[in-house]
Amino acid sequence: MAKTPLNQKANVKVEESSSLKGTLISVFSLGIFLIVAWVGVFILFSIRF
Repeated sequence: MAKTPLNQKANVKVEESSSLKGTLISVFSLGIFLIVAWVGVFILFSIRF
């Protein structure tokens, strides 16, 4: 197994900024859809009884 000398730094790339805006928008839109669906079904249920 190859050993790295202690005085040398290993080259590690770190992403400076990771954008999660698309994920956030997707999660919020899915949440809003689920809430609207539940409210719609609840209103239909309430009207019938």
